Amino acid sequence: MADTGTFDIVVLGGGSGGYATALRASQLGKSVALVEADKVGGTCLHRGCIPTKALLHAAELADDAREGARFGVHTQLEKIEMVEVNQYRDSVVGRLYKGLQGLFTHRSVEIVNGWGTLTGPNTVQVGDRTLTGEHVVLASGSYAKSLPGLEIGGRVITSDQALQLDWIPQSAIILGGGVIGSEFASVWKSFGTDVTIVEALPHLLPNEDESLSKAFERQVRKRGINFSVGVRFAGVSQTDSGVHVWLEDGKTFDADLLLVAVGRGPATANLGYEGQGITLDRGFVITDERLRTGVGNIRAVGDIVPGLQLAHRGFAQGIFVAEDIAGLSPAPIVESGIPRVTYSNPEVASVGLTEAKAREVYVDVETIEYNLGGNGKSQILGTQGFVKLVRQKNGPVVGVHMIGARVGELIGEAELIVNWEAYPEDVASLIHAHPTQNEALGEAFLALAGKPLHAHA
Repeated sequence: MADTGTFDIVVLGGGSGGYATALRASQLGKSVALVEADKVGGTCLHRGCIPTKALLHAAELADDAREGARFGVHTQLEKIEMVEVNQYRDSVVGRLYKGLQGLFTHRSVEIVNGWGTLTGPNTVQVGDRTLTGEHVVLASGSYAKSLPGLEIGGRVITSDQALQLDWIPQSAIILGGGVIGSEFASVWKSFGTDVTIVEALPHLLPNEDESLSKAFERQVRKRGINFSVGVRFAGVSQTDSGVHVWLEDGKTFDADLLLVAVGRGPATANLGYEGQGITLDRGFVITDERLRTGVGNIRAVGDIVPGLQLAHRGFAQGIFVAEDIAGLSPAPIVESGIPRVTYSNPEVASVGLTEAKAREVYVDVETIEYNLGGNGKSQILGTQGFVKLVRQKNGPVVGVHMIGARVGELIGEAELIVNWEAYPEDVASLIHAHPTQNEALGEAFLALAGKPLHAHA
């Protein structure tokens, strides 16, 4: 079938959403062609989630080496060799990439290397080859955005260039205090860089619950990371040795680099989407809840669909689309039920509605914060933070928000709680292992259920 260029499904883009569609569809007996101009795995594997988390782990080790004495282990940090850090990072990416390639071979998914263009409601052109699919799934991913008039080049870089640096800047200005900016700020601070974050909105991590954002700001300030919030960027000039940045209120900053981390845009230009009648809004592909575009049998998944731009969201959407095409009628994905993690120091993790959003939806809500000061494992780790729960008044829990070291590892249980619409009493009756940080979730639910153990009533 591959010789004819005709498939059950043609997937345009090999990132998290695209490759999940391909693998699940193949598992369900569908013939699949996956078109990718670069490497399968997309931004997450090659330029995003995985390489940045490898750098964050190296940064954690650097902090541990500096701070060993407070645990009675007298260590010191000799140096950070970025060439070797990058070799470690690339080895992690390489192993995962090799494993992914093996999966495609095993599942008989045909990888078509090249730039694909949508040329009809069921055709994709790749070079001189026309691929025809009963269904077409658009999964072309995203790119690192900039601001209007702010050109990338020289010492003004995006996360793509930041990941390729083989040297550690002495100073850096980060434009954007969201997830990407906060994670790079954390890495560079641990590597010894003098970091300043500039965020136009009132808080760092502005999409999180305000109490988390404020706690995060307190902790990054304690780490020595500078930041300016609530004032817009005005301009930048650069020389061979550095950048000069100014804000609308007249503040100026000088540094070795300016990292532009203002989010990611949908990669939908020059791919033929509009020519086939696909509805775009600021470049995003508009779909219904079943991810249908309304044009033929064309669907869309991942970062090009409005909403959270997260690899695991794209992955889940890919599985959903494959199963829907196969007639399994899966339930639509609820956006608020998707977990979110910022892998900085400290980590921030959340799922469900913020307190402000919950009050908009339900009016009457209850909240509680359990401080990690009462959690034994958190004290062993030397971390500060809290677990915040938001529930509908006399109803289920609709939001779980956490800050502290390693809280990203707790988000799995929190996701189940929110998506299964659990009541505080349901979780309070469960036994959480002692001493673990997971126990902090249990303690928070004991308190919300009216029977706090290691917290004041």
